[in-house]
Amino acid sequence: MKIKFSLRYLIATIVLLLAIVAIALWMPSGFIRYHFGDVLIVVFIYSFVRIFVRNRWRWLPFGIFAFAAAVEVGQYFGLVYMLGLGDSQFWRVVIGTTFDWWDLVMYAIGCGLIFAFNTLIGRGGHCPSQSD
Repeated sequence: MKIKFSLRYLIATIVLLLAIVAIALWMPSGFIRYHFGDVLIVVFIYSFVRIFVRNRWRWLPFGIFAFAAAVEVGQYFGLVYMLGLGDSQFWRVVIGTTFDWWDLVMYAIGCGLIFAFNTLIGRGGHCPSQSD
């Protein structure tokens, strides 16, 4: 694994974070709030990882999906409360408190889009001769 800073992914991560925060603050309900935001969150996680990791792994979107699904299953079991963070509004938002099967579908769509995009532009596998 090669660790190297990527300004391009840092900028993408900041833009995605701003979009996610804007959706959370100004979209009280609807498709964008409840579904599109879940697609964006896995793209955000991917972009954040790619700030530091230069290697291009085909399996990274699958790992991100597994992480997102684990957090979602944690919501089912009340993870935020089991960790003693239930009194914090911040952690209730970050970890979540409500399990929803549709969230898993949206995470899968987001990770599928990442995988498809990487495959289409030829960046799905490790290619050490290419620079970021």
